[in-house]
Amino acid sequence: MIWVLDSSAILASFLVEPGADYIDSRMGTRLVSSVNLAEVATKFIERGSSYEEFRALKIVEAYTIIDFNIDQALVSAKLRPLTKNRGLSLGDRACLALAIQQGATVLTADRAWAGLDVRVKVEVVR
Repeated sequence: MIWVLDSSAILASFLVEPGADYIDSRMGTRLVSSVNLAEVATKFIERGSSYEEFRALKIVEAYTIIDFNIDQALVSAKLRPLTKNRGLSLGDRACLALAIQQGATVLTADRAWAGLDVRVKVEVVR
């Protein structure tokens, strides 16, 4: 099984928040968009972690990081009208675009994603 994790799922897993057990129990390939990695790193740095402390968490090593590419950028743009009313960010749409490209299932801790109709399966973990 191929999973694509959004920023909220990565944070839930590494901070052992509600939903972490569900996320950690999903076996298979775990992909993360480089856009979502940037969001996660930003959150840790905003909370006072240094670059070195963030790297020591081994988040980069825990997932396969996929560079955001032209196809994903265009799919992200196409997703805007379908997701705008739910407040999904560029990072959220980058995650969805990667999942569409890979035929993967998305894991998110963001309840705003529940019931999205965007050509991929989305599992909300809490």
